[in-house]
Amino acid sequence: MVSEVDLTPLGDTPRWPAPAKLNLFLHVTGRRGDGYHLLQTVFQFLDHGDELAFLPAEDEQICRQGSVPGVPEEDDLIIRAAHLLARHTGCRRGVTIAVRKRLPMGGGLGGGSSDAATVLVALNRLWGLDLSTEELARLGLELGADVPVFIHGQAAWAEGVGERLQPVQLPEPWYLVLRPPVSVSTATVFGHPRLTRNSAPITICDFLSGRGENVCEPVVRSLHPEVGEVLDWLGQHAPHPARMTGTGSCVFAAFEDRATARAVLEQAPAEWEGFVARGRNRSPLLDRLDLETASARG
Repeated sequence: MVSEVDLTPLGDTPRWPAPAKLNLFLHVTGRRGDGYHLLQTVFQFLDHGDELAFLPAEDEQICRQGSVPGVPEEDDLIIRAAHLLARHTGCRRGVTIAVRKRLPMGGGLGGGSSDAATVLVALNRLWGLDLSTEELARLGLELGADVPVFIHGQAAWAEGVGERLQPVQLPEPWYLVLRPPVSVSTATVFGHPRLTRNSAPITICDFLSGRGENVCEPVVRSLHPEVGEVLDWLGQHAPHPARMTGTGSCVFAAFEDRATARAVLEQAPAEWEGFVARGRNRSPLLDRLDLETASARG
């Protein structure tokens, strides 16, 4: 998954991680009057994702270094997140934000939401704003339903539109993530007439005992057969069931060790992108924040 901005010229400027997430299952249990779908899901992070760097500006300008194909700067979640934080706090400082993109758009790994969360967390620290995690999460929800879980930084059972979070402790296996050369529109999937919207609610204990599926998979299989091909292939090569994350197009399966996952990745068709990463119950973003805090204390 190709870098969009080379951070090498930034020298010693600290990098902040924006990790990927996986939806270990995804049920749609209903729909609110405003059209938003009610969900049940479990989020877990990966030790793989985008990287961001923040360069102080002498004026109040907030801008992005480089370009992102298909994403105008004013629509980019990283820029929107920075402006939102500045407006909310009255902060009059500027910043240039560089992003090394490893996570694809339309892949279901939460790349845009994770980038936005990292902007809020990092600038809250770098600008000395001292907003609480809960305040940042409320701001993040204005940018997207997945943003709060990245801000809280703990693997979580999620309900509502994804904003009601309960931390959970899960096994941290190695995951193989594969992606066919397609991008899936979340809006199209959630608007599809064949999407199951009345899944019976389950409990955390149900999930831990093996219940749960991704109800978006049948819709995505019909719209993008390539995703179904990856699901079927990975299901035949992995010791645990293959599943789609979010609305796709990325597909994942758990492995007991890195070497086995890498061996399966090496067998995958060349046209599929892929990587192996460790599941994390604590986000790498929190680890980075701890380092920044410790450095500031001397």
